[in-house]
Amino acid sequence: MSDMRTRVLPDNFQRGPIQGSNIIGETTEALHRFLLDGWSFDTPPPRIEEDLSFVPKDREEVLYVYMYRVQQNDALKNTKRWSPAKITVFGEKREDIVLYERPPLYLNLFYMVSIHSRFRSEAERLMGWVLMRLYDATHLVYRPRRYILPNGEYVDSTGTPWSVDADGDNVIMEKVAMALVDDLTLGDAINFLTINEAPFRPYLTYRAQCSMEGPLISGPATTVRHHRMQPMDRPAPSGHRPNGRLGRAEMRPRRDDRTQIGPPGFAHRPIEDNTSED
Repeated sequence: MSDMRTRVLPDNFQRGPIQGSNIIGETTEALHRFLLDGWSFDTPPPRIEEDLSFVPKDREEVLYVYMYRVQQNDALKNTKRWSPAKITVFGEKREDIVLYERPPLYLNLFYMVSIHSRFRSEAERLMGWVLMRLYDATHLVYRPRRYILPNGEYVDSTGTPWSVDADGDNVIMEKVAMALVDDLTLGDAINFLTINEAPFRPYLTYRAQCSMEGPLISGPATTVRHHRMQPMDRPAPSGHRPNGRLGRAEMRPRRDDRTQIGPPGFAHRPIEDNTSED
């Protein structure tokens, strides 16, 4: 695997196209679609806008959905080492060819959802509906993971042609979770809306967790060597015995027996230890 740590792959390896660069835009589109699909009232659904400075001239209700921050998930940071992919799609004639991939880049996407209505009470009612609608969103995106092979073919984790309706125990699913978070303070929200030349409106902040997949490469099998993990030996406590019982602790060394650190003192007398009760 030493040749695969550099940016230039060996001649006998083939790199596929990048396959996960659209997940951020797909997450935003899935959020818009999830909100619109949940509208079950007789009135027209609210309009979804990404321009915070947009102000409708009629009684139209507007939901502003704005992604303002992308953050790498610190708890799931990726590494750059290539490892065998979880799929094998080659036949018997190509058993020596292995697919490799890097761990995905795990991201947190932060969205501001703001509400506009002619009356404040109507905006608060719409905010309550948004809270309950997104509370039911266990996953914004839930579909089989799509692998793009170096030859341009689309397959799932089982090696069969990719289909959104694929189902099975061995099918790896791609998931984008959504959660309500308290990410923007009131002052930050006011400054953020002021920069965008938008009036202050009630707002909510949500976090979506997704993973950005890199390209697949195909090449001959390589040898991967990992050092075995060994438990760290803890130093035995003072007075420890082999049978596990604690013995007498070691006495503290006298001041005169301590190691001299630095040059010896000049024209001073050390403090004498007085152990008597007087």
